[in-house]
Amino acid sequence: MTRRRLITLTLTFVVAIGAGVRAQGPTKESIDGIRNFTNVGPTIACAGATEARAMSEIARRGYRAVINLRLPDEEGASIDEARAAAEAAGIRFIHLPFDSRNPDPAAVDRFLEAAVDPANQPTFIHCGSASRVAAMMIARRMLVDGWDEARALEEASVIGPPSPQLQKFALDYVASKRTQ
Repeated sequence: MTRRRLITLTLTFVVAIGAGVRAQGPTKESIDGIRNFTNVGPTIACAGATEARAMSEIARRGYRAVINLRLPDEEGASIDEARAAAEAAGIRFIHLPFDSRNPDPAAVDRFLEAAVDPANQPTFIHCGSASRVAAMMIARRMLVDGWDEARALEEASVIGPPSPQLQKFALDYVASKRTQ
């Protein structure tokens, strides 16, 4: 086999694998202590309510950071308990409270900064139901990963989905950043 033919076959194989990985899309999984777990890629998993006791499983799966979007006064949020469990499991705990009734663009700024930091990857992101996570992921996918709106919304519908208000907020956020 000629060198040129070998290179062509290798490149074809790599492209085919990449296309297969992209086509797989988000995958749901049932994990004790984690509501609505969705693996969306090699560096990101998303979920809803996550109990402190699940932090050891998150660490076992190789996640280096947890981004918690829950408000401290949400029923069952237990922020201090979750932080202690994450730290005990050797995971960085990042609390970025995000109010779905009054979403703040500054919270998305902080989320994007934390989510793309290599020290935090792979990252486990959660809120109460995964709707706020889905909204944040719309912003990340469109602004950081270069996805188009349709693809970002499709993934968000599997993760959360976000409420119509959060989806509009995320898309407005993206539009505002693109015009800056």
